[in-house]
Amino acid sequence: MSHATFATNGSAVPVTAGPVTGTSFPLIARLISQNEQWAADVKAIEPDFFERSAMGQAPKVLWIGCSDSRVPETVKLAAKPGEIFVHRNIANQFHPDDDSALSVLTYAIENLGVEHVIVCGHTSCGGVAASYALSNTSPAPEPTAPLIRWLTPLVHLAQAHGLSSQEEGKALPRLLEASVKQQVRHVVHTDIVQNAWKKGRRVWVHGWVYEVGTGLVRDMGCSVGPQPE
Repeated sequence: MSHATFATNGSAVPVTAGPVTGTSFPLIARLISQNEQWAADVKAIEPDFFERSAMGQAPKVLWIGCSDSRVPETVKLAAKPGEIFVHRNIANQFHPDDDSALSVLTYAIENLGVEHVIVCGHTSCGGVAASYALSNTSPAPEPTAPLIRWLTPLVHLAQAHGLSSQEEGKALPRLLEASVKQQVRHVVHTDIVQNAWKKGRRVWVHGWVYEVGTGLVRDMGCSVGPQPE
């Protein structure tokens, strides 16, 4: 067994590190086993699938979704690997100053040729619920913690729509939909999308909501882009 030292907040914290393999944990071992079975099943149906996949990707969809474990985009859309380019974070936000999101959008449109950007929120979203709760907190907590900083725009959105004073059961669905529409606007107003349109690129931005209780997605009817041919 070896010992490593990691610096945390300016102080050294000893951490015990040893030759532990992931398969020492039943959960990790099960996941690896499931992966092996999945790969075998795919190969049995499409023997050359992975060889073709290794040659490159050409997705037509960029998915901006939530990190929630219940909303895996490829599973709920029955999509294959390579069909959807993905960016996920807490509460499916697209902050105009977020380099990670902007980098994903840039690569998707300029390098991969993505045509459809889908912002998808979902019911029972913890980030939406937390933002609603924070919008009712007085005094408002200082945005020092990363999660609070991240959710601050969503908190402000709840307050701007007058949702803080509404009953939670009514406020949460409204905040969810307002958030999706706001992220669609944020994506649309990026230089990335605007420049693509100026060049005649056919790029559309859509807003969806995934109903966790039914497994179904709902188009919110707020798509923006050129008229379909």
